[in-house]
Amino acid sequence: MIIAVDFDGTIVEHEYPSIGKPIPFAIETLLHLQKDGHKLIMWTVRRGDLLKEAVDYCAAQGLYFMAENENYRGETIEKKEYSRKLKADLFIDDRNLGGLPDWGVIYNAVKEMESGGGNALSIMAGKTEKPTFKKKKWGLF
Repeated sequence: MIIAVDFDGTIVEHEYPSIGKPIPFAIETLLHLQKDGHKLIMWTVRRGDLLKEAVDYCAAQGLYFMAENENYRGETIEKKEYSRKLKADLFIDDRNLGGLPDWGVIYNAVKEMESGGGNALSIMAGKTEKPTFKKKKWGLF
């Protein structure tokens, strides 16, 4: 799977433009996901020197990304195949619906998704079936 990962508020606490304290188990989990064969893209608001600081921070922890803010290294606006939309299978971001789950929950959800267990939100919510509703009888009394 290709997984896009935010930096501020996801890998480190949100202290933008500074780099916040590490979020427990973020780097370790991402390294495990890479070891499992997943490709990671850093997808962040950071650009220029601020992006370089984030990339260098992760590299110092042994975490290297397939690309940063692009689908693949070298993708540019000048190339006709450029798209701002990432071709990722999953996005991990503190701004997700429901916020950022614990990194252990994220890892287990990815593993279950690999085996056809459904989508990440359903897995993390613990519900894989659609809710059923009782039909109301429409009568006058």
